[in-house]
Amino acid sequence: MELSVVILAAGKGTRMKSILPKVMQPLAGKPLLAHVLATAKQIAANNILVVYGHGGELVQQHFAQEGIAWALQAEQKGTGHAVQMALPHLAATGKTLILYGDVPLTTPQTLQQLLDLVTDDNSVGLLTVNLANPTGYGRIVREAGLVQRIVEQKDANEAEKQITEVNTGILCVPNHYLHHCLPLLQNNNAQGEYYLTDIIALAVAQGLSIKTHQPQAAWEVEGINDKLQLATLERVYQRLQADHLMRAGATMIDPNRFDVRGTVSIGMDVSFDINVILEGDNHFGNGVQIGANCILKNCTLADGVIIKANSVLEGAVIGKNADVGPFARIRAGTQLAANVHIGNFVEVKNTIMHEGAKAGHLSYLGDAEIGARSNIGAGTITCNYDGANKSKTIIGANAFIGSNASLVAPVTIGEGATTGAGSTISKDVPAGHLAVARGVQRNIEGWKRPTKRSEQ
Repeated sequence: MELSVVILAAGKGTRMKSILPKVMQPLAGKPLLAHVLATAKQIAANNILVVYGHGGELVQQHFAQEGIAWALQAEQKGTGHAVQMALPHLAATGKTLILYGDVPLTTPQTLQQLLDLVTDDNSVGLLTVNLANPTGYGRIVREAGLVQRIVEQKDANEAEKQITEVNTGILCVPNHYLHHCLPLLQNNNAQGEYYLTDIIALAVAQGLSIKTHQPQAAWEVEGINDKLQLATLERVYQRLQADHLMRAGATMIDPNRFDVRGTVSIGMDVSFDINVILEGDNHFGNGVQIGANCILKNCTLADGVIIKANSVLEGAVIGKNADVGPFARIRAGTQLAANVHIGNFVEVKNTIMHEGAKAGHLSYLGDAEIGARSNIGAGTITCNYDGANKSKTIIGANAFIGSNASLVAPVTIGEGATTGAGSTISKDVPAGHLAVARGVQRNIEGWKRPTKRSEQ
């Protein structure tokens, strides 16, 4: 049967206390809706439809490149009404999976198992879960083990409130039945809304079979209504990422203090100290070590790379056995070859450093190419920006740049050349030469240091 996915994402999310629509609240650096869309794509849906409402322009703009269809729910009159808005987009045949934009962690495996229950037009798949405290959830009412209906908390009697099997809201329904039953829904309930759950009792009355499935863990079906729930599921998500990496061989000092906000692949014997954040797409080779409090975004690290504590890297490609930090910043466009050393308080941007080059401390290297085994002294900066344009600094192999040097680009320092400490180099230095460019020292005899004026 052809599969459609309808994602309900029209809610305002008043309890979020935010100007952002609820489905745009971030979890692991992505909007909640992005997680649901990613899952829908993994189960090979033929078409995906999002029912939007509050903040719809922002939501549509953010997901404009996703290739999904949209249906407007201008007034929020309940989940049944929301799916009614999607009906014109659903074929007469096939089946539809109904998901929620604020339930981000349902796994593709769980959803596929639910989908596998609906093989014809005479069955409905319902995802349920057993909770120790079911307060607030719709209860699954069974007779002789068979689902008869779902009763919402506000409409349940005392006996029904004791039921611990609850509705998750996630359904797989034949399209022909949706077209038939949704127009029959009524809003004569405590909320005055059109409940999607009412289609279960209607299906039973018409002889359809209600087949249920449960997720492996309750967090798969937890919705997010406020910032507390958002933070709770953030930690669930992050622990899942940490567990996955540890099963792949990573060592973690504390998996509860580790965040992935994107994707990561690792080789063997990769280790992470506490408070590491990985953003974007990162790839780590064998034996990579990431120190405490480091942030890496879109980086590729070869075997044996060591990133020391409190370093921030973005868009960097780093070769074998290079080391960076502590307190270093590596910016986009940087390529560090094998055995390069970047020390503390060094910033590198859009720069190539060839094998064995090193910058030990307190330097800025931007828009440069630095030859193999060259040494950059402490306090060196490349003056790459003139206020309008950026220019390049080229340093040959085996060069020695003295401490506190200013290299005014565009400038080339030849192979094996040396610059004296404190020099401002604005002209090319030939290979093997020593360049000294600093003012002549004067010693003034009898000079009196200023003293603090006495207060009147």
